[in-house]
Amino acid sequence: MIAIIQRVTKASVSIPAKKQSIKTGFLILLGVNSSDTETDVKLLADKTIKLRIMSDKDKKMNLSLSDVHGEVLVISQFTLLGDVSKGNRPSFIKAAPPKLAKKLYNQYIEELRNTGLSVKTGYFGEYMEVSLINDGPTTIILDSQQFKR
Repeated sequence: MIAIIQRVTKASVSIPAKKQSIKTGFLILLGVNSSDTETDVKLLADKTIKLRIMSDKDKKMNLSLSDVHGEVLVISQFTLLGDVSKGNRPSFIKAAPPKLAKKLYNQYIEELRNTGLSVKTGYFGEYMEVSLINDGPTTIILDSQQFKR
């Protein structure tokens, strides 16, 4: 699993007639690999929860999301698994099929919610419009494969 985590002062996602938004917290773009399992979900969720990239009173990245009572907006994004190593048109062969991707995406969301975080979501499988104000800017890339070593 790959997560692009952006520290934001606000973010939103919408489809016609529906919108989700958050204030201070993380906008997470989540890509699920076809080889991912529940172990990847737990590893990535644990790292996300403990990630200390929120600013303390001295403007140092020293606090976790729960320390600042931040919110989370999780959006599925299979294009994170796009491979352009051969040619210029991305191949998405590494991306999980929709049924597996949705299952693991939902499990990741539940892992975050189980910690008491306020978590909102995008609309799985839909074309979405995403807006954000990146705070910093601060963007961190997490890959569950890194934590298996």
